[in-house]
Amino acid sequence: MIQIAIMGLGTVGTGVARVVEENAQQIQRKLGEPLQVKTVLVRHFHDGPYRHLMTDDFRKIEEDPDIRVVVETIGGVDAAYTYTRRALEAGKHVVTANKQLVAEKGCELLALAREHHVRYLFEASVGGGIPILHPLTECMAANRIDEVYGILNGTTNYILTRMVRSGASFEDALREAQKKGYAEADPTADVEGIDAGRKICILADLAFGRQVDPERVPMEGITRLSLQDVEIARQAGYRIKLLGRAVRLQDGACSAYVAPHLIPAEWPLASVEDVFNAVVVKGNATGEVMFYGKGAGEMPTASACVADVMEALQTGCGSDIGWEKDGAFKDPLELTSRYYFRIEGSLERAAVFGTVKCLWEDSGQTALLTDPISGRKAEELARTVQALTCLRVLD
Repeated sequence: MIQIAIMGLGTVGTGVARVVEENAQQIQRKLGEPLQVKTVLVRHFHDGPYRHLMTDDFRKIEEDPDIRVVVETIGGVDAAYTYTRRALEAGKHVVTANKQLVAEKGCELLALAREHHVRYLFEASVGGGIPILHPLTECMAANRIDEVYGILNGTTNYILTRMVRSGASFEDALREAQKKGYAEADPTADVEGIDAGRKICILADLAFGRQVDPERVPMEGITRLSLQDVEIARQAGYRIKLLGRAVRLQDGACSAYVAPHLIPAEWPLASVEDVFNAVVVKGNATGEVMFYGKGAGEMPTASACVADVMEALQTGCGSDIGWEKDGAFKDPLELTSRYYFRIEGSLERAAVFGTVKCLWEDSGQTALLTDPISGRKAEELARTVQALTCLRVLD
């Protein structure tokens, strides 16, 4: 009997316990012996099917020689970081879905895992149930990864889908997402791009082999998006999606950011709707590869966690993934792309942009696409004309 512990019994922690129970036969067949949740760390005891497993004393996990793997689903950095360190130092494998912890402390925790000959695994931290980290580091290991980008947050994608399909305002679509349980009561991390920002940092870390500090990554959400821009983009053959993007530059530096983009409607990424996520990886040998599926939810995320538990048990000691602590990072404003602007006035007022493509002109306003310019130039132009909207175009 292989015994594990779960730290935190929220949505994902409960899902992990359920997957271990409901898929017991399949798991036993692959591991060669049964897998059992022995202990669950909680802050407050409460009734439920796992009441008999609960403890509020981490030492009962840390000092138990029978517990071989700890699944961390606490979230945040403070307690999760402290307990993860202690579990690794106690010689236990740790599996997590905690994107904030991995983005901020992953480099350190991976080094600690190697030092103590255990694994620190986090497949569920980026794509929930979408397998992306293992394919990125193993199946595409023979490639030089030049770019990773995608729809990394299901809540914002659901909101944008409702704005396109039904013409709902951002506020109405957000309320609908909250009512259906897709958005938290405080949706800040989702709608301001913070959640996607943490995920793109982890993807960049693994893709480029160097730490990308979340504090250096600009994160722009969808709160300032207008329904008018969504409709103009749709009529012009584009869709607006919130993308996290990381790029390897020719000088060896990398850059990463999160922002709304216009993307062509015929792209596969444009058809990713509702709460689904998708990640595109550009390898110098494979070209573009897209990974698609539900990026969150109790059971998909729990499935990825349990798969990591099984990998840790099957592959033994020592972490074979990681990244360097320091690396050259370039301001994303140095990157060039076409830009979408909506401005007050007629097309004649757009002369300051140089050559443009007019998408829409009505009611004393104009929407246009520029030729490729740097982000810094786009900011300068937006200030000059007091632009109503300024968005990157990925095409």
